[in-house]
Amino acid sequence: MKKVFALIVTLLIIISTIPVDLVYATYNMTYLYFGSSSTYLSYVNQTNNALQTVSPNYIDVNVNGQLVTKDIDEDFIKSIHDKGMTIVPFLSNHWNKTAGKKMLENRVASATQLANLVHAYNFDGIHIDIEGLNEESRDAFSDFVRLVRQRVPAGKEVSVAVAANPYGSNKGWQGMYDYRELAKYSDYLMIMAYDESWLGSKPGPVSSKNFMENAIKYPLGLGISPSKIVLGIPFYGRIWKVSNNWESMTSSIQGRGISLDNIGTLLDYYDADVTYDREKNSMRGRFCVSKTHKKLNLYSWGVPLEEGNYEIWFENDETIKERIKIANKYGLKGTGSWSLGQEDTTIWQNYDDWLKGHYFKDINGHWAENDILHIYQKDWMLGINSTQFGPDVSLTRAEAAFSLVRALGLDMVNSSYFKDVSSNHWAKRAIETAYANGLIHGKGNYQYAPDEKITREQMSQLLYNYLKSQFSQPTKVNGFCDMKQSDWAYTAVHTMNYHGILKGFGDNTFRPRENITRGQMASLFVRISSYIQ
Repeated sequence: MKKVFALIVTLLIIISTIPVDLVYATYNMTYLYFGSSSTYLSYVNQTNNALQTVSPNYIDVNVNGQLVTKDIDEDFIKSIHDKGMTIVPFLSNHWNKTAGKKMLENRVASATQLANLVHAYNFDGIHIDIEGLNEESRDAFSDFVRLVRQRVPAGKEVSVAVAANPYGSNKGWQGMYDYRELAKYSDYLMIMAYDESWLGSKPGPVSSKNFMENAIKYPLGLGISPSKIVLGIPFYGRIWKVSNNWESMTSSIQGRGISLDNIGTLLDYYDADVTYDREKNSMRGRFCVSKTHKKLNLYSWGVPLEEGNYEIWFENDETIKERIKIANKYGLKGTGSWSLGQEDTTIWQNYDDWLKGHYFKDINGHWAENDILHIYQKDWMLGINSTQFGPDVSLTRAEAAFSLVRALGLDMVNSSYFKDVSSNHWAKRAIETAYANGLIHGKGNYQYAPDEKITREQMSQLLYNYLKSQFSQPTKVNGFCDMKQSDWAYTAVHTMNYHGILKGFGDNTFRPRENITRGQMASLFVRISSYIQ
Protein backbone atom coordinates (compact mmCIF):
# COMPACT_ATOMS: atom_id res chain seq x y z
CA MET A 1 0.00 0.00 0.00
CA LYS A 2 2.78 2.42 0.95
CA LYS A 3 4.62 1.63 -2.28
CA VAL A 4 1.54 2.44 -4.33
CA PHE A 5 1.05 5.70 -2.46
CA ALA A 6 4.71 6.62 -2.95
CA LEU A 7 4.30 6.00 -6.67
CA ILE A 8 1.29 8.30 -6.77
CA VAL A 9 3.07 11.10 -4.91
CA THR A 10 6.24 10.81 -6.98
CA LEU A 11 4.40 10.75 -10.31
CA LEU A 12 2.19 13.68 -9.46
CA ILE A 13 5.18 15.76 -8.38
CA ILE A 14 6.92 15.01 -11.67
CA ILE A 15 3.86 15.72 -13.79
CA SER A 16 3.05 18.92 -11.95
CA THR A 17 6.49 20.33 -12.76
CA ILE A 18 5.92 19.94 -16.52
CA PRO A 19 4.56 23.16 -18.05
CA VAL A 20 1.13 23.04 -19.61
CA ASP A 21 2.23 25.20 -22.55
CA LEU A 22 3.61 23.02 -25.34
CA VAL A 23 5.60 23.68 -28.47
CA TYR A 24 3.36 22.16 -31.08
CA ALA A 25 4.74 20.49 -34.18
CA THR A 26 4.39 22.76 -37.20
CA TYR A 27 6.04 20.75 -39.97
CA ASN A 28 4.65 17.86 -41.97
CA MET A 29 6.36 16.03 -44.81
CA THR A 30 5.60 12.85 -46.74
CA TYR A 31 7.27 10.47 -49.14
CA LEU A 32 5.96 9.88 -52.65
CA TYR A 33 6.80 6.42 -53.93
CA PHE A 34 3.83 4.45 -55.25
CA GLY A 35 2.26 5.93 -58.36
CA SER A 36 3.29 8.57 -60.91
CA SER A 37 3.32 12.33 -61.18
CA SER A 38 -0.34 12.42 -62.19
CA THR A 39 -1.40 10.41 -59.15
CA TYR A 40 1.04 12.30 -56.89
CA LEU A 41 -0.73 15.57 -57.58
CA SER A 42 -4.11 14.06 -56.81
CA TYR A 43 -2.73 12.66 -53.55
CA VAL A 44 -1.40 16.09 -52.55
CA ASN A 45 -4.72 17.74 -53.41
CA GLN A 46 -6.51 15.51 -50.90
CA THR A 47 -4.40 16.56 -47.91
CA ASN A 48 -6.39 19.66 -46.96
CA ASN A 49 -3.25 21.86 -46.93
CA ALA A 50 -1.73 19.79 -44.11
CA LEU A 51 1.62 19.26 -45.91
CA GLN A 52 4.62 21.53 -46.24
CA THR A 53 7.00 19.21 -48.09
CA VAL A 54 6.77 16.27 -50.48
CA SER A 55 9.67 13.92 -51.10
CA PRO A 56 9.41 11.88 -54.34
CA ASN A 57 11.87 9.10 -55.17
CA TYR A 58 13.63 10.83 -58.04
CA ILE A 59 17.20 9.61 -57.39
CA ASP A 60 18.42 6.03 -56.92
CA VAL A 61 21.77 4.36 -56.33
CA ASN A 62 22.45 1.55 -58.82
CA VAL A 63 24.45 -1.63 -58.10
CA ASN A 64 27.64 0.13 -59.20
CA GLY A 65 27.15 2.88 -56.62
CA GLN A 66 26.24 5.46 -59.27
CA LEU A 67 23.39 7.96 -58.88
CA VAL A 68 20.64 7.67 -61.48
CA THR A 69 17.60 9.89 -61.84
CA LYS A 70 14.15 8.59 -62.73
CA ASP A 71 10.78 10.06 -63.64
CA ILE A 72 11.64 13.67 -62.73
CA ASP A 73 8.61 15.72 -63.74
CA GLU A 74 9.28 19.45 -63.99
CA ASP A 75 5.58 20.22 -64.34
CA PHE A 76 4.94 18.48 -61.02
CA ILE A 77 7.79 20.43 -59.42
CA LYS A 78 6.22 23.67 -60.61
CA SER A 79 2.78 22.60 -59.38
CA ILE A 80 4.18 21.94 -55.90
CA HIS A 81 5.90 25.32 -55.84
CA ASP A 82 2.71 27.02 -57.04
CA LYS A 83 0.99 25.58 -53.95
CA GLY A 84 3.58 27.24 -51.73
CA MET A 85 5.08 23.87 -50.80
CA THR A 86 8.62 22.57 -51.03
CA ILE A 87 9.79 19.53 -52.99
CA VAL A 88 12.79 17.67 -51.58
CA PRO A 89 13.38 14.40 -53.49
CA PHE A 90 14.83 11.45 -51.67
CA LEU A 91 17.91 9.50 -52.62
CA SER A 92 17.57 5.74 -52.03
CA ASN A 93 19.53 2.53 -52.42
CA HIS A 94 16.37 0.53 -51.66
CA TRP A 95 18.13 -1.66 -49.10
CA ASN A 96 20.81 -2.76 -51.57
CA LYS A 97 23.87 -3.02 -49.34
CA THR A 98 26.36 -3.33 -52.21
CA ALA A 99 24.95 -0.24 -53.94
CA GLY A 100 25.08 1.78 -50.73
CA LYS A 101 28.66 0.82 -49.87
CA LYS A 102 29.95 1.54 -53.38
CA MET A 103 28.30 4.96 -53.37
CA LEU A 104 29.99 5.80 -50.08
CA GLU A 105 33.36 4.79 -51.54
CA ASN A 106 32.79 7.48 -54.16
CA ARG A 107 30.97 9.88 -51.85
CA VAL A 108 32.71 13.10 -52.94
CA ALA A 109 31.49 12.70 -56.52
CA SER A 110 28.04 11.56 -55.34
CA ALA A 111 27.64 14.58 -53.06
CA THR A 112 28.65 16.89 -55.89
CA GLN A 113 26.18 15.25 -58.26
CA LEU A 114 23.36 15.67 -55.73
CA ALA A 115 24.12 19.37 -55.37
CA ASN A 116 24.10 19.76 -59.15
CA LEU A 117 20.68 18.06 -59.35
CA VAL A 118 19.27 20.40 -56.73
CA HIS A 119 20.38 23.35 -58.83
CA ALA A 120 19.35 21.91 -62.20
CA TYR A 121 15.76 21.10 -61.21
CA ASN A 122 15.16 23.85 -58.66
CA PHE A 123 14.66 21.33 -55.88
CA ASP A 124 14.33 22.73 -52.38
CA GLY A 125 16.96 20.37 -51.04
CA ILE A 126 17.75 16.70 -50.82
CA HIS A 127 16.53 13.96 -48.49
CA ILE A 128 18.99 11.10 -47.94
CA ASP A 129 17.45 7.66 -47.37
CA ILE A 130 20.24 5.09 -47.45
CA GLU A 131 19.28 1.87 -45.65
CA GLY A 132 20.44 -1.69 -45.05
CA LEU A 133 24.11 -1.05 -44.24
CA ASN A 134 25.69 -1.61 -40.82
CA GLU A 135 28.09 -0.11 -38.29
CA GLU A 136 31.02 -0.59 -40.68
CA SER A 137 29.60 2.22 -42.85
CA ARG A 138 28.80 4.52 -39.92
CA ASP A 139 31.63 7.04 -40.33
CA ALA A 140 31.53 7.00 -44.13
CA PHE A 141 27.80 7.70 -44.14
CA SER A 142 28.18 10.61 -41.70
CA ASP A 143 30.95 12.01 -43.88
CA PHE A 144 28.75 11.67 -46.96
CA VAL A 145 26.03 13.77 -45.33
CA ARG A 146 28.69 16.34 -44.35
CA LEU A 147 29.84 16.55 -47.95
CA VAL A 148 26.30 16.99 -49.22
CA ARG A 149 25.71 19.79 -46.72
CA GLN A 150 28.88 21.55 -47.92
CA ARG A 151 27.77 21.46 -51.52
CA VAL A 152 24.04 22.14 -51.29
CA PRO A 153 23.46 25.90 -51.01
CA ALA A 154 22.51 27.43 -47.69
CA GLY A 155 18.75 27.78 -47.46
CA LYS A 156 18.24 24.47 -49.23
CA GLU A 157 17.26 21.50 -47.07
CA VAL A 158 19.48 18.54 -46.31
CA SER A 159 17.61 15.93 -44.27
CA VAL A 160 18.32 12.30 -43.39
CA ALA A 161 16.07 9.30 -42.82
CA VAL A 162 17.37 7.18 -39.92
CA ALA A 163 16.31 3.85 -38.48
CA ALA A 164 14.26 3.91 -35.30
CA ASN A 165 16.60 2.92 -32.47
CA PRO A 166 14.49 2.51 -29.32
CA TYR A 167 17.10 0.26 -27.68
CA GLY A 168 20.18 2.34 -28.44
CA SER A 169 21.89 -0.29 -30.60
CA ASN A 170 25.29 0.39 -32.17
CA LYS A 171 25.22 -2.70 -34.36
CA GLY A 172 23.50 -3.78 -37.55
CA TRP A 173 21.20 -1.49 -39.48
CA GLN A 174 20.70 0.89 -36.55
CA GLY A 175 24.46 1.02 -36.12
CA MET A 176 25.05 2.77 -39.43
CA TYR A 177 23.42 5.97 -38.17
CA ASP A 178 25.49 8.23 -35.93
CA TYR A 179 22.64 10.44 -34.78
CA ARG A 180 24.86 13.16 -33.30
CA GLU A 181 27.07 13.52 -36.36
CA LEU A 182 24.16 13.38 -38.79
CA ALA A 183 22.29 16.05 -36.83
CA LYS A 184 25.29 18.40 -37.18
CA TYR A 185 25.00 18.45 -40.95
CA SER A 186 21.27 18.08 -41.55
CA ASP A 187 18.19 20.19 -41.06
CA TYR A 188 16.45 17.27 -39.39
CA LEU A 189 16.51 13.53 -38.84
CA MET A 190 13.40 11.70 -40.02
CA ILE A 191 12.99 8.89 -37.48
CA MET A 192 11.49 5.94 -39.36
CA ALA A 193 9.46 4.90 -36.32
CA TYR A 194 7.86 1.88 -37.95
CA ASP A 195 8.49 -1.79 -38.75
CA GLU A 196 8.52 -2.83 -35.11
CA SER A 197 6.96 -5.92 -36.67
CA TRP A 198 8.18 -6.85 -40.11
CA LEU A 199 7.98 -9.33 -42.97
CA GLY A 200 8.62 -12.68 -41.30
CA SER A 201 8.06 -11.57 -37.71
CA LYS A 202 5.27 -12.67 -35.41
CA PRO A 203 2.02 -10.67 -35.64
CA GLY A 204 2.17 -7.32 -33.90
CA PRO A 205 1.96 -3.55 -34.38
CA VAL A 206 3.87 -1.82 -37.13
CA SER A 207 4.67 0.80 -34.51
CA SER A 208 3.32 0.57 -30.96
CA LYS A 209 3.15 3.65 -28.78
CA ASN A 210 6.07 2.57 -26.59
CA PHE A 211 8.21 1.69 -29.59
CA MET A 212 7.57 5.06 -31.20
CA GLU A 213 8.05 7.05 -28.01
CA ASN A 214 11.29 5.25 -27.13
CA ALA A 215 12.51 5.89 -30.66
CA ILE A 216 12.13 9.59 -29.91
CA LYS A 217 13.64 9.46 -26.44
CA TYR A 218 16.87 7.99 -27.82
CA PRO A 219 17.99 11.02 -29.91
CA LEU A 220 16.71 13.42 -27.27
CA GLY A 221 18.84 11.57 -24.74
CA LEU A 222 21.85 12.19 -26.97
CA GLY A 223 21.25 15.92 -26.69
CA ILE A 224 19.79 16.39 -30.17
CA SER A 225 17.39 19.31 -30.31
CA PRO A 226 13.70 18.38 -30.72
CA SER A 227 13.58 20.94 -33.53
CA LYS A 228 15.84 18.62 -35.52
CA ILE A 229 13.61 15.55 -35.18
CA VAL A 230 10.70 14.53 -37.40
CA LEU A 231 8.57 11.59 -36.31
CA GLY A 232 7.83 9.08 -39.08
CA ILE A 233 4.30 7.64 -39.14
CA PRO A 234 3.32 4.53 -41.13
CA PHE A 235 0.50 4.79 -43.65
CA TYR A 236 0.47 1.01 -43.97
CA GLY A 237 -0.24 -2.07 -41.88
CA ARG A 238 0.93 -5.66 -41.96
CA ILE A 239 -1.01 -8.89 -42.46
CA TRP A 240 -0.33 -12.46 -41.31
CA LYS A 241 -2.02 -15.74 -42.09
CA VAL A 242 -2.25 -17.58 -38.78
CA SER A 243 -3.35 -20.97 -37.46
CA ASN A 244 -6.73 -21.66 -35.90
CA ASN A 245 -5.52 -20.63 -32.46
CA TRP A 246 -4.41 -17.22 -33.76
CA GLU A 247 -0.76 -17.86 -33.00
CA SER A 248 1.58 -19.56 -35.45
CA MET A 249 1.99 -18.45 -39.05
CA THR A 250 1.03 -20.91 -41.75
CA SER A 251 1.81 -19.39 -45.16
CA SER A 252 3.98 -16.97 -47.09
CA ILE A 253 1.75 -14.14 -45.89
CA GLN A 254 3.86 -13.46 -42.82
CA GLY A 255 3.77 -9.75 -42.18
CA ARG A 256 3.33 -8.45 -45.71
CA GLY A 257 2.84 -4.70 -45.92
CA ILE A 258 -0.59 -3.48 -46.96
CA SER A 259 -1.81 0.08 -47.45
CA LEU A 260 -4.34 1.53 -45.03
CA ASP A 261 -6.85 2.27 -47.80
CA ASN A 262 -6.85 -1.39 -48.87
CA ILE A 263 -7.08 -2.69 -45.31
CA GLY A 264 -10.50 -1.11 -44.94
CA THR A 265 -11.77 -3.02 -47.96
CA LEU A 266 -10.58 -6.35 -46.55
CA LEU A 267 -11.95 -5.74 -43.07
CA ASP A 268 -15.36 -4.71 -44.38
CA TYR A 269 -15.72 -7.51 -46.90
CA TYR A 270 -14.71 -10.30 -44.51
CA ASP A 271 -16.66 -8.84 -41.58
CA ALA A 272 -13.53 -8.66 -39.43
CA ASP A 273 -13.41 -8.43 -35.66
CA VAL A 274 -11.60 -5.11 -35.16
CA THR A 275 -10.29 -4.04 -31.77
CA TYR A 276 -8.30 -1.08 -30.51
CA ASP A 277 -5.35 -2.19 -28.39
CA ARG A 278 -5.08 0.80 -26.07
CA GLU A 279 -1.85 -0.35 -24.49
CA LYS A 280 -0.05 -0.63 -27.83
CA ASN A 281 -2.14 2.19 -29.32
CA SER A 282 -2.73 0.23 -32.51
CA MET A 283 -5.62 -1.41 -34.32
CA ARG A 284 -5.92 -5.16 -34.83
CA GLY A 285 -8.29 -6.88 -37.24
CA ARG A 286 -9.02 -10.61 -37.40
CA PHE A 287 -11.06 -12.36 -40.08
CA CYS A 288 -11.60 -15.72 -41.70
CA VAL A 289 -11.64 -16.40 -45.45
CA SER A 290 -13.99 -19.32 -46.06
CA LYS A 291 -14.63 -21.52 -49.08
CA THR A 292 -17.65 -19.44 -50.06
CA HIS A 293 -15.89 -16.07 -49.87
CA LYS A 294 -14.60 -14.25 -52.87
CA LYS A 295 -10.81 -14.31 -52.55
CA LEU A 296 -9.65 -10.70 -52.63
CA ASN A 297 -6.11 -9.66 -53.54
CA LEU A 298 -3.87 -7.87 -51.05
CA TYR A 299 -2.83 -5.57 -53.89
CA SER A 300 -3.93 -4.81 -57.42
CA TRP A 301 -1.41 -7.47 -58.44
CA GLY A 302 -0.53 -10.85 -56.98
CA VAL A 303 -2.42 -13.94 -55.97
CA PRO A 304 -5.72 -13.85 -54.03
CA LEU A 305 -5.99 -14.65 -50.33
CA GLU A 306 -6.27 -18.32 -49.46
CA GLU A 307 -8.81 -19.83 -47.12
CA GLY A 308 -7.88 -19.46 -43.46
CA ASN A 309 -7.49 -17.02 -40.57
CA TYR A 310 -5.81 -13.64 -40.96
CA GLU A 311 -4.59 -10.98 -38.58
CA ILE A 312 -3.83 -7.38 -39.54
CA TRP A 313 -2.20 -4.70 -37.40
CA PHE A 314 -2.69 -1.18 -38.68
CA GLU A 315 -3.33 2.47 -37.87
CA ASN A 316 -6.48 4.55 -38.20
CA ASP A 317 -7.31 8.19 -37.55
CA GLU A 318 -7.38 7.67 -33.77
CA THR A 319 -3.98 5.99 -33.51
CA ILE A 320 -2.37 8.40 -35.99
CA LYS A 321 -3.67 11.24 -33.86
CA GLU A 322 -1.96 9.65 -30.84
CA ARG A 323 1.31 9.59 -32.78
CA ILE A 324 0.97 13.26 -33.68
CA LYS A 325 0.42 13.87 -29.96
CA ILE A 326 3.83 12.27 -29.28
CA ALA A 327 5.45 14.79 -31.64
CA ASN A 328 3.74 17.60 -29.73
CA LYS A 329 4.56 16.09 -26.35
CA TYR A 330 8.29 16.31 -27.04
CA GLY A 331 8.17 19.55 -29.02
CA LEU A 332 9.48 17.96 -32.21
CA LYS A 333 9.86 19.76 -35.50
CA GLY A 334 6.97 17.76 -36.93
CA THR A 335 5.84 14.54 -38.54
CA GLY A 336 6.57 12.58 -41.70
CA SER A 337 4.81 9.64 -43.34
CA TRP A 338 5.50 6.65 -45.53
CA SER A 339 3.89 7.08 -47.92
CA LEU A 340 1.30 9.39 -49.44
CA GLY A 341 -1.47 7.57 -51.29
CA GLN A 342 -1.54 4.63 -48.88
CA GLU A 343 -3.53 6.39 -46.17
CA ASP A 344 -7.24 6.55 -45.47
CA THR A 345 -7.78 10.09 -46.74
CA THR A 346 -10.27 10.92 -43.97
CA ILE A 347 -7.31 11.65 -41.68
CA TRP A 348 -6.67 14.87 -43.61
CA GLN A 349 -9.91 16.35 -42.31
CA ASN A 350 -8.24 16.80 -38.91
CA TYR A 351 -4.49 16.29 -39.35
CA ASP A 352 -3.55 19.97 -39.34
CA ASP A 353 -5.73 20.63 -36.27
CA TRP A 354 -4.02 17.78 -34.41
CA LEU A 355 -0.58 19.18 -35.27
CA LYS A 356 -1.68 22.46 -33.69
CA GLY A 357 -2.94 20.74 -30.56
CA HIS A 358 -6.64 21.08 -31.41
CA TYR A 359 -7.39 17.48 -30.49
CA PHE A 360 -11.11 17.57 -29.78
CA LYS A 361 -14.00 19.40 -31.38
CA ASP A 362 -16.30 19.17 -28.34
CA ILE A 363 -14.18 20.95 -25.70
CA ASN A 364 -13.84 24.42 -27.22
CA GLY A 365 -15.05 26.85 -24.58
CA HIS A 366 -15.80 24.07 -22.10
CA TRP A 367 -15.01 24.96 -18.49
CA ALA A 368 -12.56 22.00 -18.30
CA GLU A 369 -10.90 22.61 -21.69
CA ASN A 370 -7.41 23.40 -20.37
CA ASP A 371 -7.48 20.58 -17.83
CA ILE A 372 -8.59 18.11 -20.50
CA LEU A 373 -5.79 19.12 -22.86
CA HIS A 374 -3.25 18.91 -20.04
CA ILE A 375 -4.31 15.42 -18.94
CA TYR A 376 -4.75 14.14 -22.50
CA GLN A 377 -1.25 15.28 -23.44
CA LYS A 378 0.10 13.40 -20.41
CA ASP A 379 -1.71 10.24 -21.56
CA TRP A 380 -3.76 9.90 -18.39
CA MET A 381 -7.03 9.95 -20.33
CA LEU A 382 -7.93 9.31 -23.96
CA GLY A 383 -10.80 10.58 -26.07
CA ILE A 384 -13.93 8.60 -26.84
CA ASN A 385 -12.98 8.77 -30.53
CA SER A 386 -10.56 10.68 -32.74
CA THR A 387 -12.40 14.01 -32.56
CA GLN A 388 -14.49 13.82 -29.35
CA PHE A 389 -13.41 13.79 -25.70
CA GLY A 390 -16.92 13.61 -24.23
CA PRO A 391 -16.36 16.12 -21.39
CA ASP A 392 -19.91 15.74 -20.11
CA VAL A 393 -20.08 11.98 -20.62
CA SER A 394 -20.08 9.92 -17.43
CA LEU A 395 -16.85 8.12 -16.57
CA THR A 396 -17.05 4.33 -16.33
CA ARG A 397 -15.39 2.15 -13.74
CA ALA A 398 -13.22 0.66 -16.48
CA GLU A 399 -12.09 4.13 -17.60
CA ALA A 400 -11.31 5.06 -13.99
CA ALA A 401 -9.05 2.01 -13.59
CA PHE A 402 -7.44 2.60 -16.98
CA SER A 403 -6.64 6.25 -16.18
CA LEU A 404 -5.18 5.47 -12.77
CA VAL A 405 -2.91 2.76 -14.15
CA ARG A 406 -1.67 5.06 -16.93
CA ALA A 407 -1.10 7.88 -14.47
CA LEU A 408 1.04 5.65 -12.29
CA GLY A 409 2.85 4.00 -15.17
CA LEU A 410 2.28 0.59 -13.64
CA ASP A 411 3.47 -2.53 -15.41
CA MET A 412 0.51 -4.48 -16.70
CA VAL A 413 -0.28 -7.86 -15.15
CA ASN A 414 -1.93 -10.89 -16.70
CA SER A 415 -4.48 -12.21 -14.26
CA SER A 416 -8.20 -12.97 -14.12
CA TYR A 417 -9.62 -12.07 -10.72
CA PHE A 418 -12.87 -10.47 -11.88
CA LYS A 419 -15.30 -12.89 -13.47
CA ASP A 420 -17.35 -10.18 -15.18
CA VAL A 421 -14.37 -8.68 -17.05
CA SER A 422 -14.04 -10.75 -20.21
CA SER A 423 -10.66 -11.60 -21.71
CA ASN A 424 -11.37 -9.34 -24.70
CA HIS A 425 -12.59 -6.33 -22.68
CA TRP A 426 -10.53 -3.33 -23.74
CA ALA A 427 -9.57 -2.50 -20.12
CA LYS A 428 -9.05 -6.08 -18.90
CA ARG A 429 -5.36 -5.78 -18.06
CA ALA A 430 -5.71 -2.27 -16.64
CA ILE A 431 -8.49 -3.38 -14.28
CA GLU A 432 -6.55 -6.42 -13.12
CA THR A 433 -3.43 -4.28 -12.68
CA ALA A 434 -5.31 -1.70 -10.64
CA TYR A 435 -6.69 -4.45 -8.42
CA ALA A 436 -3.30 -6.16 -8.02
CA ASN A 437 -1.81 -2.86 -6.85
CA GLY A 438 -4.61 -2.11 -4.40
CA LEU A 439 -5.97 0.83 -6.36
CA ILE A 440 -9.49 -0.56 -6.74
CA HIS A 441 -11.79 -3.08 -5.12
CA GLY A 442 -14.59 -5.02 -6.70
CA LYS A 443 -18.24 -5.11 -5.77
CA GLY A 444 -18.01 -8.54 -4.17
CA ASN A 445 -18.33 -12.06 -5.52
CA TYR A 446 -15.45 -11.39 -7.99
CA GLN A 447 -17.48 -8.70 -9.76
CA TYR A 448 -16.16 -5.32 -10.90
CA ALA A 449 -18.96 -4.01 -13.17
CA PRO A 450 -16.47 -2.40 -15.61
CA ASP A 451 -19.03 -0.58 -17.73
CA GLU A 452 -21.03 0.80 -14.83
CA LYS A 453 -20.71 4.54 -14.22
CA ILE A 454 -18.62 5.68 -11.28
CA THR A 455 -20.17 8.22 -8.91
CA ARG A 456 -18.61 11.30 -7.40
CA GLU A 457 -18.60 9.79 -3.92
CA GLN A 458 -17.02 6.56 -5.17
CA MET A 459 -14.21 8.48 -6.83
CA SER A 460 -13.81 10.60 -3.70
CA GLN A 461 -13.35 7.52 -1.57
CA LEU A 462 -11.02 5.91 -4.07
CA LEU A 463 -8.63 8.87 -4.07
CA TYR A 464 -8.97 9.49 -0.34
CA ASN A 465 -7.93 5.93 0.46
CA TYR A 466 -4.48 6.60 -0.97
CA LEU A 467 -4.02 10.27 -0.17
CA LYS A 468 -5.49 10.52 3.33
CA SER A 469 -2.15 10.27 5.13
CA GLN A 470 -1.24 13.61 3.52
CA PHE A 471 -4.30 15.41 4.83
CA SER A 472 -5.14 16.72 8.27
CA GLN A 473 -8.73 16.11 9.28
CA PRO A 474 -10.93 19.23 8.95
CA THR A 475 -12.37 20.63 12.15
CA LYS A 476 -15.28 22.52 10.69
CA VAL A 477 -18.59 20.87 9.85
CA ASN A 478 -19.20 19.73 6.31
CA GLY A 479 -20.83 22.50 4.31
CA PHE A 480 -22.66 20.44 1.68
CA CYS A 481 -26.38 20.46 2.27
CA ASP A 482 -26.89 17.08 0.60
CA MET A 483 -24.45 15.07 2.76
CA LYS A 484 -24.71 13.80 6.37
CA GLN A 485 -22.03 12.47 8.71
CA SER A 486 -23.64 9.03 8.48
CA ASP A 487 -23.02 8.83 4.71
CA TRP A 488 -20.43 6.15 3.89
CA ALA A 489 -18.18 8.54 1.93
CA TYR A 490 -18.71 11.55 4.22
CA THR A 491 -15.16 11.68 5.59
CA ALA A 492 -13.59 11.27 2.17
CA VAL A 493 -15.71 13.99 0.54
CA HIS A 494 -15.42 16.37 3.47
CA THR A 495 -11.64 16.00 3.79
CA MET A 496 -10.91 16.24 0.07
CA ASN A 497 -13.14 19.29 -0.23
CA TYR A 498 -11.53 20.97 2.78
CA HIS A 499 -8.11 20.65 1.15
CA GLY A 500 -9.28 21.95 -2.21
CA ILE A 501 -9.16 18.67 -4.12
CA LEU A 502 -12.88 18.17 -4.63
CA LYS A 503 -15.36 20.92 -5.28
CA GLY A 504 -19.10 21.16 -5.06
CA PHE A 505 -21.66 23.12 -7.04
CA GLY A 506 -22.94 26.67 -6.78
CA ASP A 507 -26.06 25.63 -4.88
CA ASN A 508 -23.97 24.28 -1.97
CA THR A 509 -24.46 20.64 -3.02
CA PHE A 510 -21.93 17.93 -3.73
CA ARG A 511 -24.32 15.52 -5.48
CA PRO A 512 -22.48 12.43 -4.21
CA ARG A 513 -24.49 9.87 -6.14
CA GLU A 514 -24.27 11.75 -9.40
CA ASN A 515 -21.97 10.21 -11.96
CA ILE A 516 -18.62 11.90 -12.32
CA THR A 517 -18.04 13.20 -15.83
CA ARG A 518 -14.89 12.83 -17.90
CA GLY A 519 -14.34 16.58 -17.75
CA GLN A 520 -14.63 16.55 -13.96
CA MET A 521 -12.14 13.70 -13.79
CA ALA A 522 -9.61 15.60 -15.91
CA SER A 523 -9.99 18.63 -13.66
CA LEU A 524 -9.65 16.47 -10.57
CA PHE A 525 -6.39 14.98 -11.84
CA VAL A 526 -4.96 18.46 -12.41
CA ARG A 527 -5.99 19.67 -8.93
CA ILE A 528 -4.35 16.66 -7.31
CA SER A 529 -1.05 17.32 -9.09
CA SER A 530 -1.18 20.99 -8.08
CA TYR A 531 -1.86 20.12 -4.46
CA ILE A 532 1.00 17.61 -4.23
CA GLN A 533 3.39 20.18 -5.64
